[in-house]
Amino acid sequence: MRTYRDAKAMAKTLREELGRRGTALSHGECLEIVARQFGLDNWNILSARLPPPPEPVRSVALVRPAGWIVSGSKPHLYDMGIDPDTAYGGGRAALIRCRYAEDDPAYAAMEKGFATLMQSIAAAPFCGRRVCLSADLRVQDVVGAATLWLRADAAIGRSVAFDNMEERAVDGPLTGTQGWTGRRIVLDVPAEAETLHFGFYLRGSGRAWAGGFALREASPEDAATVLARIRPVPINLDFAQTAEGMATSG
Repeated sequence: MRTYRDAKAMAKTLREELGRRGTALSHGECLEIVARQFGLDNWNILSARLPPPPEPVRSVALVRPAGWIVSGSKPHLYDMGIDPDTAYGGGRAALIRCRYAEDDPAYAAMEKGFATLMQSIAAAPFCGRRVCLSADLRVQDVVGAATLWLRADAAIGRSVAFDNMEERAVDGPLTGTQGWTGRRIVLDVPAEAETLHFGFYLRGSGRAWAGGFALREASPEDAATVLARIRPVPINLDFAQTAEGMATSG
C-alpha cells in the first residue's frame, strides 16, 4: 500500500507516463494530483505529513577522462567524468549527473540546459563514407533525455550532418531509470566535412552513464539512422496525423 513517503515518486511516475502519452504536466501539477489521490486538498498539506528527508549522500568527485571535453549549454549545472563506483565490462563508465533534483527549488528556478562529454577529431578518414557510433547507456531518474550524438562540420559553426537520436520514436534517447541499453548512430559523412564531433549528453535532471564507445566505418548492411529533414513535397498540412502515428506507420 502506498504511503506519504511514496508521494514524490508517484508524481514523477505520473509525469513520465503522461508525457509518453502526449500530455505534458509540470512536476508541481503532478504533486497536486497525487495529494488529491491521498484525499488531501493540496500538496502543501501532504508535504507537511511527509517524514523528514534522509541525510544527503555526499557524491564522489568525478575526474574528466583523458581525451574527452566537457561542454554543453549549461555545464555548470552538472558533474561529469569517470564514475569510480561503476564498472563497465573490464573498464570504466563515464557519468553525467545533474547537481539538482527536479523538485529542488534551486533547479526549478534555473534555465534548463544540457551537458555533454565529447570528442572532436579530423574527419579526413571518414569523408564520403558512412560511419557508425555506438555505446551503451544507463540512466537513473532522468527527467529529460540521455542520448548519443554525432555531428560532421565542414567548417567551424557549419554543420553538414547531424544525429542526436532525439527525433526517433524507437531506439531513441533514454529517460527515467533503465539498465545498460545499446544505442547507435549511422551517419553519412559528406566529402566536404573537416571535423567529426561525438559523445553523449544529459538534458534535464537525473544521472546518465555511458560505456563501450566505438567509432568505425559502417558495414554495408548498416542503414543510415538520421531522419531526413528535407522532403520533396509538403505533408500533413491539415494536421490529421500525429508524429507518433507517422512513425508507427513508417
